[in-house]
Amino acid sequence: MDKKRPHLIEFPKLGESSIGYISVSDGLKNIPFAVKRVFWTYFTPESIVRGRHAHYETEQILIAVAGRIIVTTEEGDGTITTFKLEDPNHGVYIPPNAWHTMQYSHTAVQLVLASTEFLAEDYIRDYGQFKIVYGTK
Repeated sequence: MDKKRPHLIEFPKLGESSIGYISVSDGLKNIPFAVKRVFWTYFTPESIVRGRHAHYETEQILIAVAGRIIVTTEEGDGTITTFKLEDPNHGVYIPPNAWHTMQYSHTAVQLVLASTEFLAEDYIRDYGQFKIVYGTK
C-alpha cells in the first residue's frame, strides 16, 4: 500500500472489556508526520456534510473517538474511497491533495491530528478548483 494515499491506520487496543481499553501512539510509530495541531468536532447534525476541502500541504489523521463517521476521499487521479470509522482505535490518514468529506452520527466526536498549524492559504475549498489543480477536469 502507498503510504501517501488515504488509508486506514490501526492503533494498538490494549485492555479487555471488563476494565476498558487504551489506544496509544508512541512517537511516529503509527503517525507518519509530526503533529503540530490537534482539534475535535462534536454535536454535528447527521444531515450535515463537513470537510469539503483538500489541503496543499497538511496531512491529517481523523479518528472517531465516539460515534460513527463516514469519511470519503477523492484523490487527484479520481480514486474515491469511503471509510467507516466506528472504533476509537482506527483512524484515516488523509494526505495532502485529497478532497475529503465527513458525515457524522449525532454522538460522534472526531479527533484530528494535523501536520501543520492552521493556515487558510493551505485549503482548497472549491471543488472545481481542486479538479483544476490536480488535472482531472
